[in-house]
Amino acid sequence: MNAIGKNVLIVDDEPSLRLLIRAVLESDGWNVHEAQSGEQALEMLPGLTLNAALIDMRMEGMDGMALLKELNTIMPGLPVIMLTAYGNVNSAVIAMKHGAFDYLTKPADNEELKAVLAKALDYSRLVDENEKLKSAAGATEQMIGSSQGMLNVKDLIEQAGPSEATILVLGESGTGKELVAEGLHRASQRADKPLVKVNCAALPADLLESELFGYMKGAFTGANANKPGRFQLASGGTLFLDEIGEMDPVLQAKILRALQEKVVEPLGSVSPVETDVRIIAATNRDLKKEVEKGNFREDLYYRLSVLEIRIPPLRERVGDLPSLVAYLLEKLGRKNNKKVRSVSPSFLDALGRYDWPGNVRELENVLERAIILSRSEVLGPELLPPQVINPAPRQASPEAAPSTQPTQQTQQAAPTATGTPTLDDAERQALIAALEANQHHRERTAEALGISRRTLQYKLKKYGLTRR
Repeated sequence: MNAIGKNVLIVDDEPSLRLLIRAVLESDGWNVHEAQSGEQALEMLPGLTLNAALIDMRMEGMDGMALLKELNTIMPGLPVIMLTAYGNVNSAVIAMKHGAFDYLTKPADNEELKAVLAKALDYSRLVDENEKLKSAAGATEQMIGSSQGMLNVKDLIEQAGPSEATILVLGESGTGKELVAEGLHRASQRADKPLVKVNCAALPADLLESELFGYMKGAFTGANANKPGRFQLASGGTLFLDEIGEMDPVLQAKILRALQEKVVEPLGSVSPVETDVRIIAATNRDLKKEVEKGNFREDLYYRLSVLEIRIPPLRERVGDLPSLVAYLLEKLGRKNNKKVRSVSPSFLDALGRYDWPGNVRELENVLERAIILSRSEVLGPELLPPQVINPAPRQASPEAAPSTQPTQQTQQAAPTATGTPTLDDAERQALIAALEANQHHRERTAEALGISRRTLQYKLKKYGLTRR
């Protein structure tokens, strides 16, 4: 979508109706593009900048509702006006619930048509201005956290975003790899072009191939029209290949060719199609190990990993929990029509002790559950699921473990009943030594140990050291 000019796409299988609408709109200063089917409209999209679209509800092949869903994905924010016969208004109302901007009954009154498109143009310009404001506010505005790991991620996004380099985003499930891809796209020179996302783990290899590269009419049973692939739809913009570690080796070779030669071959085509996309890939797998096992092509790995951005798991940045919780409470409270101000100290303490195997996505689910069940504006620990209240033991994370060198007292930790000091014994003695060295001043003690004050509070409580 582009707010410069007045650009509209008409999609209708009746040539006479398209001709009539074209005449009305061109007299009103619109630049009109036409397509006789939903499939043809999708083929045209990579080369278009649009401010509005007029779509017939009932067409052969891809109907108006299916095209609306595709447009919402490819050009989010584009105002789409549905054209419907008088007796089929209910379908148009349903389409509006799925994101259509408005609807008109056929044959549309000329003045009504102009008025609806004028409103669509105003909306289009507003969306465009909002997007520009968001980009100006910074590519990492939605990335919550001030831990060193997250600061490193934000710095890499700001440095690498404007480049054309292919980037590999690494991180466990739920850490926010898609958010990093969005930040890189917003920081790039391609920010006004599409960001097209593909989950490589969500489709079997044959369907994924046709989704990525497209296909020609007659390429296989059911291919009734040409369909552009995601490479073509992302033309001039960014293609985000999520969970690329799950991709079939045969398809990996085709992705490699697309990266090297800047061309793709739609299924059933005898001639390659040039592409202009920047690739951002993501995976929760260790691709180096997958290369060693023969599951991932080594040449593709090196093509993808010009720069790697690793997102730390939530257990490595527990100091970010308060800001994450505050952000999610506001977001989820609004979503669920519940007013929630904060969480209790014991609620937050329980969050800090849990390992978060599902990372931020799991935290969001836990908080949403608590918000739905809460009868108060302050969430208490009774609203947490059992695995969070009574977590399994875990190894100390980099942020939660003392980072000082062992002192003499640490080495002389009290032995257990078996006579062998445990990790907890050593950690307790290290805390005592650090407290004494800093005259029991907690901020200085936390700084000396390289941990947050909240983590120190938790450790002191855990080892019975809260009293001087």
